[in-house]
Amino acid sequence: MTKKIIEAKILSNEQIASEIFRIILKVDGEEMDAAPGQFVNLYLHDKSMLLPRPISICFAEPGRITLVYKVVGKGTEALSGYCEGNVIRISTPLGNGYDLDGALSTAENGTIALVAGGLGVPPMVELAKVIRKRFNGFKQNENKESGSTENSKTTKLIAIIGFQDEVFLDNVLKNYCDEVYIATETGTSGFQGNVIELMKAEGIGADYYFSCGPKPMLKALAGYCAQVGRPLQLSLEERMGCGYGACVGCTCKTKETEDGKEKVTQKKVCKDGPVFFGNEVVWDE
Repeated sequence: MTKKIIEAKILSNEQIASEIFRIILKVDGEEMDAAPGQFVNLYLHDKSMLLPRPISICFAEPGRITLVYKVVGKGTEALSGYCEGNVIRISTPLGNGYDLDGALSTAENGTIALVAGGLGVPPMVELAKVIRKRFNGFKQNENKESGSTENSKTTKLIAIIGFQDEVFLDNVLKNYCDEVYIATETGTSGFQGNVIELMKAEGIGADYYFSCGPKPMLKALAGYCAQVGRPLQLSLEERMGCGYGACVGCTCKTKETEDGKEKVTQKKVCKDGPVFFGNEVVWDE
């Protein structure tokens, strides 16, 4: 689909945690056919802020999308003041999202884990929704002959989410996941520590991992998945300029095999990603 900039009407823009806001936008359904892991660019009213603000899609449904963002600078502070009924320009979905076909086939009859930290949690909501929809096993099947209801669930979906202090979107994830584990650095909720420490302490494992969050967490998870021999797809968080791959402002190092030899190459997070396989990312020391 051709990338466009369209107008969206703000249905709500509310604070859900300290410095964390959820904005719901009314959009043309055909224009906003999004895949889990994609993002949109928001273009602010103030023309002095030329660069758009890229925000991951938290939830998509016909005619509306939900975005969750943190107030971290002048642009997001201005965005937090936008009101219901205001119109804002946004791009159609950008980037490459999670590759689900092979992943869900691999994890069928097993466990899928969504591991996220901070602002990496919002895109897990759309991913959890789509994964749950793909597996009929999440539904109860009625046995017409016996009149009983049996659970035909064959694939388990869990979320392991981490925060510095205040937790958000955990209740939304519980609508789609069999289990939601919470870690906070301060110990105010759930396990005290980070998500990797939680997984090891509680013996939480899975057959396939999806992730989004700060780079130190992703690096640690990639190392963990390599150690236990499990596949991982992760979404990199990088500062972006244009969001279309033109400015080359958000590159990352990846490794590829060519003619039997491994080489390191540069890829654009906004265009080639933001989702990559954990074993292809080269982590800078």
